[in-house]
Amino acid sequence: MRRVFLIVLDSVGIGEMPDAAEYNDEGSNTLRSASMSRYFSMPNMRKLGFFNIEGVHIGEREASPAGSFARMKELSKGKDTTIGHWEIAGVVSDAPLPVYPHGFPKDIIGEFKKRTGRGVLCNQPYSGTEVIKDYGERHLATGDLIVYTSADSVFQIAAHEKIVPVEQLYGYCREAREILKGEHGVGRVIARPFAGAAGKFKRTARRHDFSLEPPGVTMLDQLKEEGFDVISIGKIIDIFAGRGITEAVRTAGNEDGIEQILRFLDQDFKGLCFTNLVDYDMLYGHRNDVDGYAKALTYFDAQLPKILKRMRRDDVLLITADHGCDPAAASTDHSREYTPLVMTGGCVPCGVDFGTRDGFCDIAATVLGIFGIPAKCRGQNIL
Repeated sequence: MRRVFLIVLDSVGIGEMPDAAEYNDEGSNTLRSASMSRYFSMPNMRKLGFFNIEGVHIGEREASPAGSFARMKELSKGKDTTIGHWEIAGVVSDAPLPVYPHGFPKDIIGEFKKRTGRGVLCNQPYSGTEVIKDYGERHLATGDLIVYTSADSVFQIAAHEKIVPVEQLYGYCREAREILKGEHGVGRVIARPFAGAAGKFKRTARRHDFSLEPPGVTMLDQLKEEGFDVISIGKIIDIFAGRGITEAVRTAGNEDGIEQILRFLDQDFKGLCFTNLVDYDMLYGHRNDVDGYAKALTYFDAQLPKILKRMRRDDVLLITADHGCDPAAASTDHSREYTPLVMTGGCVPCGVDFGTRDGFCDIAATVLGIFGIPAKCRGQNIL
C-alpha cells in the first residue's frame, strides 16, 4: 500500500532567484536569516541532506545524507501561496495574479457594498494584526467590514464574530469571490474573523480561504481520477478550491498539522497526504520575527524523527516550500526565492544531489511517477 507524504514548509525559501530584483527581493534568504538566531537547530533535516542543497550555506554539510535533495526554481510569475502550490501540483502560471498596492477599485468596492449591505473600512494593503488594531473599534461602532489586501493576490475581510457571525462572513466572502473574476481574479478571498474587546482584539482560528480553481490539470486531479486517496492537511483544500481532494482536515497551526500527519501515518490509505504548515509564513515571516521563525523550524526538526519512525517500508516523504518570506528583510512581504526539496523513504536513493530543478512542477511529476501515473501536467520525474 504505497503512500506519499508531501509537506510544504510555508515560506521556507533558501535564497534569492535570478529574477529577484524584478520583485524587489534582492538579497532575500529566509533560511539563512532564520539560521542566524540562537534558537535555530535542524540536525535531523541536516542528516537528510537539507544543508547539502545547492546554495544553502549554513551549518555543516552531511557527509552521507540519509535522503536525497534538490533546489527548486519557480517557473511561474509570482511569489505567493496560491501560485507556488499550483506549481508544486503541476500548473505553471505564465502571468501573475492581480495585486492591489493602492487598494481595490471603486467599482469593485461599490459592488461588494451593494451585495453585503455594509460599508467598507481600510481598503489598502495592511498587516492582518495591525488592521484590526487600527480599524476594529470603528468596525464595532458601525458594522462596516474591514477590507484589506497585501503584496499577495488577496481580498481579505476582517469582522468581529459578535458583529458578523462567522457563517455570515463566509457568505460575504462568497459574494466577493463572485465579483473578483477575470482581470480582478485574485488568488484568494480570505475570511479573517476576530474576537475580544477593544485593545485586545485577536484573530480566531476560523479563517477560511475562497480560492480560484487551478487553471489546469493538477496531480491532485489525476490521483483522484485514478482512484487514489488525496488527503489535505491544513489549507491545501482551500488553495485548490476543494478540487482533487478526497479527505480534508483543517488545522490550528504547525503543531496541530504535525499531529495530523502522525495520525495519518498510523492509518491505512493508498495515495497522497498533502500538508501545509503555515506558521512560518503567517506568524513569523510576515511579522519579521526571526527568533519565532527559528523556533518553529527547530520544532519541526525535533518532530521529524517521529514522522520517520512511523513511515512504512514503501512510504515516501517529500519536504519542500512554496516561496520565501525573509523575516530579516525590511519588507514583511513574500520573497522570490528558490525552495528546498528533501526526499526520503521507499524508492528514494540516499545521498543523491539532484541539483537545481527547472520548476516546482517536477514534484508533481515525481509524485505521479511514484504511483505509476503518466503526468498530464508539466514537470519531469526527479526519480
